[in-house]
Amino acid sequence: MRAQALVLALGLASLAGCVSQQKYNDLEQEYQQLNQSMSAEVGAQKMQISRLQDAIKVSVNSELLFPSGGWEMSTDAKETIAKIAAILAPHQTTKINVNGYTDNTPIGPQLMKEGVTSNLILSQRRADNVMQYMISHGVNPNLVSAQGFGEANPVASNDTPAGKAQNRRVELTLANAGS
Repeated sequence: MRAQALVLALGLASLAGCVSQQKYNDLEQEYQQLNQSMSAEVGAQKMQISRLQDAIKVSVNSELLFPSGGWEMSTDAKETIAKIAAILAPHQTTKINVNGYTDNTPIGPQLMKEGVTSNLILSQRRADNVMQYMISHGVNPNLVSAQGFGEANPVASNDTPAGKAQNRRVELTLANAGS
């Protein structure tokens, strides 16, 4: 059944002309490598890996990456990002967009003292931190960018602690540079 769906998806992609067979194959290979290498993190619900038509989206739970209200990565986070970079860097042909998000909790006085006056700035610092770490582990700086979105685009309600935790995330979107 899955093989039939894959054949159908490949056929539709070829007919549509939006994604070349080679680009599709390259992304599919990266998707499979990420799923295999990051299976422990996916199983522990620390990250999700989604295959889109012409991209791959990796959502990393921010609690894995950053302390609450911070943007410096923990040791565990560095290990996770290093694993991702090791998969992507050697034959990188895909553009990586690092997108940072926060929940709707207002910025506290300590962060304000450090120049973080909004969730948008906090999310940008988080995205920049992940991007710079990936670059330091071999990701091509010309094929990676970072953008903070603050509390925009929540994936869950900010009315519960669990929902807030889901909204504090970093997403890596991989798409062919020519897409």
